[in-house]
Amino acid sequence: MHRFRRIVPVIALAAVGGTTAVAASRIPESRLPAAYETSAGTVLGAADLDHWWLLFNDPALNALEDEAFHTAPDARTAAARVLEAKATRDSQVAQTLPTGEVTGDASKEHETNIGSAAGGSLFPIGGDFETETVNLKVSWEIDLFGRLAEARKIAKADLDATRFDIEGVRASLAASVADNYFQATGLAIQIADAVETVRIQSELERVAQEKADIGLGATSDADRVAGDLAQAKAQLEDLQSQRHAALRQLLILIGRDGASTDSLVLASDAVEPPPTPAAIPGELLARRPDVREAEAKLVAELGTARLRHLAVLPTITILPQLGLSRTVQPSVGYNPVTTQLFPFQQTTSLGLWTYGGSVTVPFLDIPRLLFDAKAEDARARQAAVAYEKTVQTAYGEAENALVNLEAGKRATGLLTDGEARAHRASDAANTRYSMGLDDLTTALAAEQDWRSTRSALTSERVQALRRTVAAYKALGGGWAYATLAKAR
Repeated sequence: MHRFRRIVPVIALAAVGGTTAVAASRIPESRLPAAYETSAGTVLGAADLDHWWLLFNDPALNALEDEAFHTAPDARTAAARVLEAKATRDSQVAQTLPTGEVTGDASKEHETNIGSAAGGSLFPIGGDFETETVNLKVSWEIDLFGRLAEARKIAKADLDATRFDIEGVRASLAASVADNYFQATGLAIQIADAVETVRIQSELERVAQEKADIGLGATSDADRVAGDLAQAKAQLEDLQSQRHAALRQLLILIGRDGASTDSLVLASDAVEPPPTPAAIPGELLARRPDVREAEAKLVAELGTARLRHLAVLPTITILPQLGLSRTVQPSVGYNPVTTQLFPFQQTTSLGLWTYGGSVTVPFLDIPRLLFDAKAEDARARQAAVAYEKTVQTAYGEAENALVNLEAGKRATGLLTDGEARAHRASDAANTRYSMGLDDLTTALAAEQDWRSTRSALTSERVQALRRTVAAYKALGGGWAYATLAKAR
């Protein structure tokens, strides 16, 4: 009984067109630090981040990215999704506009007298009856409380969310192509080093076995070197399988999944990574497509919540109508000269117009509608939390990517110096060997150390390239920011 007393005033307010409380329509503020915990980088323009792969100055990579955006399954699916999203938005907007339909009917009926004398009636019995009508009926809801405008905003927000999701797919595609490209390039260099390692181990195994055969060395030394040779050969096989997998994945990404891995043309050496971009965390709110998608979804949920609250208000609809009708039927005419009656087909044509309206008040549905609005408010709060989480996740990914990138560059510098020193040591050992001051084993061991350091340097350089790709993606690069930055 007490609940009924609380509901009655609400019903009364809605019946007279009163307003109800509407959910808050504000995007939550995301508190992000003023700067990342890394050193400042190079300032880049929006266009550079939009197409960050061009900064590597690698024609082969650029060609693969262009091919992926045109022929990759993900890219073609994204293009179809854009068309679907636009058509869905247009359909939803069209539903808020005046609606109407033109109806037409035409019929011809022939009647024959079979039950009475032909001349026993003043009016003719039987004959042809024709009817033709055309009507235009329009229904136009007056948007007195802003329901239709809110529905159009929701449709646009849904489109924005889909478009940002699609841009995220494209950005991921660009990053995946570059990542697999650099991985395959680095593996090719490591395979070349592994081949040289197998050669060195083979020479060491031959020398150790010859020494053991003539009694100048232990058989266990030959066995140990043979084990190292087997390990080097196994590593070579593993690198070759990894490169094949990377090439196959790259072919799948660009839409050439049935082609041979030999059809891919890659750079012969790892390129130098571009400079670390200078960025501030606040830019993620505009640059990251997943953040923009979460924002658009939140806008749509807030709009839906407002729409649920407005549903308890009356609906006012104008119902105009235009019509034409034509009727042909048997009738009786009168000749005043001869004072005689005669049969003839009477034709009647009419034009009509009407105007009217209706007011609908969801009187008994108001309690249910209020419960629906309360549930939608909760969903809007969930969308707000999801937006905040997406922002924080984006910040964490961006900062971690920049930290890893800086650490990788420092590691590359250390290995570059170590590789140069190991190379000089190998050259010195070869010089001593050629002068007869050292044996072959010492020279090959020095070269093996250099090759091992060089392989580590190559691996770190490739990782630096891949970390650069991850950093540009984490900062929101790789999508048409310039054309969609203002989308809402």
